[in-house]
Amino acid sequence: MIQNPITEEMANFNEILNFIIGAVLIVLIFSLAYAYLKPHQLHKRRLLSTLLLKGTYLFYLLILLLAVYFSALVRGGLENVFYGIEFFAFLIVLFVPTIGILARKLGQFSKKRESYNWFFTIVNLLSALAILIMFFV
Repeated sequence: MIQNPITEEMANFNEILNFIIGAVLIVLIFSLAYAYLKPHQLHKRRLLSTLLLKGTYLFYLLILLLAVYFSALVRGGLENVFYGIEFFAFLIVLFVPTIGILARKLGQFSKKRESYNWFFTIVNLLSALAILIMFFV
């Protein structure tokens, strides 16, 4: 059977374009998160806990973005990598750290901010570890 070289080149171009768009989206999302968190601006009284909270969230976000990128473009989609109960665990790991980083400015947590920061630092690290385990196992 004769193969059309133009069709093969278009398929290859589409794959390369998907990789480039995915990489640009990772950089864009990470840049927006960095701009929102401003990890270079730290609280004077809660220096260490704030730094660890922001740093571990950015680490978690990087792991999450890379896992989604490689799942979608290299391994054939999220449903092939995270299937069954792992997909629901992935959804929990997807939303809990982000809700934690967004809710830190609420008034209920202002008096207990340091313990809140430490709690979500651990949540961020465990979430990143869970993503790595689910992705590689």
